[in-house]
Amino acid sequence: MAVQATKLGIDELKEMATRLRRHIVNMTTAAGSGHPSSSMSAVEVVTALYFGGFLRIDSQNPTDPDRDRFVLSKGHAVPVLYAAMAESGYFSVEETLTLRKLGSPLEGHPNMRRLAGIEASTGSLGQGLSIGLGQALGQRLDGRDSRVFVMTGDGEMGEGQVWEALAAAGKYRTANLTLIVDQNGYQQTGAAKDVLDQTPFAERIAPFGWHTQTINGNDMEEVLAALETATGVTDRPTAIVSETKKGFGILPVMEEAGDMNFHGKPLSPELAEKALKLLV
Repeated sequence: MAVQATKLGIDELKEMATRLRRHIVNMTTAAGSGHPSSSMSAVEVVTALYFGGFLRIDSQNPTDPDRDRFVLSKGHAVPVLYAAMAESGYFSVEETLTLRKLGSPLEGHPNMRRLAGIEASTGSLGQGLSIGLGQALGQRLDGRDSRVFVMTGDGEMGEGQVWEALAAAGKYRTANLTLIVDQNGYQQTGAAKDVLDQTPFAERIAPFGWHTQTINGNDMEEVLAALETATGVTDRPTAIVSETKKGFGILPVMEEAGDMNFHGKPLSPELAEKALKLLV
């Protein structure tokens, strides 16, 4: 396979995670809108995928048919994806500051028609796993060994389409598909357990024929180990339930603001300055 994965050491991965968090703060504060806290919870997983040796991609050839694919189903968290793509060379880091600006391809949700390297236009929650399943089956039919990774949010798991995709993937034993549930505990209207408690996710997903794991998704070592295990499973699809904290990395700033959800709003310039001092 021509496409290669970038593989950094553990200390470099942790440094990269901090860089991505700084980009998230900077771009959402510059935009005056966005979802920084939803992006922060997913940083370790996205960092591991893009820079830990798992996602085989080429930013200079983003349509390579042999590439792996990452579908961010929780599309409102796209700042974390833009940060990883910028560090991967798809576009400059400076361009991240055009987030949500008129004419910028860095829209508030991923748009594959506007930006090379985006594998699915998402944000209408619940659709990403179905898209990823179709991509994984297509790659298998074409005889390619590409893998598809899909990230959903825990609130998003309340969408019925997700469970239809879980059932279909299990039926077709789609071993080149990995689902990551970013279980950060919150959704737009409040705590996920208060809106619709579906935990424990692993015990609910496994009966559909999936291999499941539950990890601390803000611990880089646990994330790497889980991805290693998932990519080694060859007889069924795999799911990683990634238990995270919304806003991880800047939690003291969120506590100061009195909002541990902080859904859909950027940090003010004053709070952003405090957050950046934590991200060193």
